[in-house]
Amino acid sequence: MPYEAKVQRHREEVTRTGRLPGFPAVKPETRPADRVCFPAFLTTTSRPPPSGALNHFTPQLPSLFTHLWSREMASRGGFPGPQMNPGVNPMSVGHPAGMRMTGMQQAPAGFPRSMSGSAHYLQRQGMPPGRIGGPMGSMGSQLPGPSYGNMPMRPGMGPPSMDASRKRFLHQHQQHQQEALGGGHRRGAKRRKMADKVLPQRIRDLVPESQAYMDLLAFERKLDQTIARKRMEIQEAIKKPIMQKRKLRIYISNTYTPSKPEGEEAEKVSSWELRVEGKLLEETGKQKRKFSSFFKSLVIELEKELYGPDNHLVEWHRMPTTQETDGFQVKRPGDVNVKCTLLLMLDHQPPQYKLDPRLARLLGVHTQTRASIMQALWLYIKNNKLQDGHEKEYINCNRYFRQIFSCPRMRFAEIPMKLAGLLQHPDPIIINHVISVDPTDQKKTACYDIDVEVDDPLKGQMNSFLSSTTNQQEIASLEMKIHETIEYINQLKTERDFMLSFSNNPQDFIKDWLKSQSRDLKVMTDVTGNPEEERKTEFYEAPWVPEAVGRYVYSKVQQRRQELEQVLGIRLT
Repeated sequence: MPYEAKVQRHREEVTRTGRLPGFPAVKPETRPADRVCFPAFLTTTSRPPPSGALNHFTPQLPSLFTHLWSREMASRGGFPGPQMNPGVNPMSVGHPAGMRMTGMQQAPAGFPRSMSGSAHYLQRQGMPPGRIGGPMGSMGSQLPGPSYGNMPMRPGMGPPSMDASRKRFLHQHQQHQQEALGGGHRRGAKRRKMADKVLPQRIRDLVPESQAYMDLLAFERKLDQTIARKRMEIQEAIKKPIMQKRKLRIYISNTYTPSKPEGEEAEKVSSWELRVEGKLLEETGKQKRKFSSFFKSLVIELEKELYGPDNHLVEWHRMPTTQETDGFQVKRPGDVNVKCTLLLMLDHQPPQYKLDPRLARLLGVHTQTRASIMQALWLYIKNNKLQDGHEKEYINCNRYFRQIFSCPRMRFAEIPMKLAGLLQHPDPIIINHVISVDPTDQKKTACYDIDVEVDDPLKGQMNSFLSSTTNQQEIASLEMKIHETIEYINQLKTERDFMLSFSNNPQDFIKDWLKSQSRDLKVMTDVTGNPEEERKTEFYEAPWVPEAVGRYVYSKVQQRRQELEQVLGIRLT
């Protein structure tokens, strides 16, 4: 049967018989009618308070009772909310699970328990219209109290305190919001950290010598700004290649080993050995570069007539797994002078390219990096006013550009593609050498100096400066000491003001101090109310006190019952 039909049937049954189906009827005389007393639900832990019992108390429910009820309902999760699962019975007071416990005595007949059946509850006298005095703990009814309705608050009563579970929830919510705004909070924390190092003006007035500390603080701020600016400049400069030209001296030498007569322990065939070595002149670094690290490839070409078409070339090419070496050597049999040609291809970093002869004459650049070639090309375009005056992305080619690029007009975005066909690999270094086998020839070693580009030593110093963390730990510890000292000084200033106020006027100071401590104690213990009214006996003779006491005692009984169930691991019936 649908849930709505069940509810309608229960309503009709209650209207006709005065009780819920399945519950015994209660005699009317068992309900208190003419005097204030504790109902039966205060003497047991198994039944909730009937709503009708509230009609025999005062017509106006004061704020203290609503405050206690609100706190109890907040701890039990009994705030107004959506309709519960129709398959679950409405909760009764003291049952956090919100369902009927097996074996428990249910409410007597005549006191409906339906969450949506507001028509069964009588309107209490003095209550605002539309406010339902339903059974305590009914999640479908509107809770009384200034925190959850429009009922006026009793004068002198503070706002009801928030339950501890809701406080934890709000604290976690605030933490999530702070994490979402982490960037802004970190920047604010940095500003507060610098501000914490500043001595307050009142302390500077007391101690004139503190001005020296403030001068040091201002100097530190300027120094930090200068270091940060230099660090940014170094980071920008290190992105570009920082190279310097040096001289590489190449040594080419050969030795000759003649053949020996038979019977002697020596070479039976004459042979020669060619050695190619080199080093940087005026090398200042502790770690010297290997000779092969300057080249991309090396080819030694011998006479084809002497060694044939398959054995006259000796080649070396750089590979990703190549091991660097200090030199190269070639050994071949022979007893005559041999002409050889050495082809050395430098390993430029970044790579360099040779320009087309026509473009090279136009720009005045023979071999350069791609970035330098683009810069020279742009300078030529700007100096000759080749950029279109109306469409800035176009270049109007002059007669030289038309010959080179074969077009009267081109876009800036097309320059890299058109320039790629005009770039070639740079020419190798060619060295002609004669391998002499004459024992009387003294000129068997030749030296050649070539220009190479090496990393500027300053770049290494820049990298070490940017990655250096040598003094960071020491600086952090000193910063911590400064903050602790400033905090201690502020604490001493507070203590001094405290004692000075006491010495000037002890009587007024003690009064003000007690008031302040009283306010702090109320905040710490989460206590609300008006102590001036609460210390008088008339406060506890008000007509709302009995009902408030009953509600409070019942909540404590239910709380104790739950604690016992949890400790004993059983469910009391």
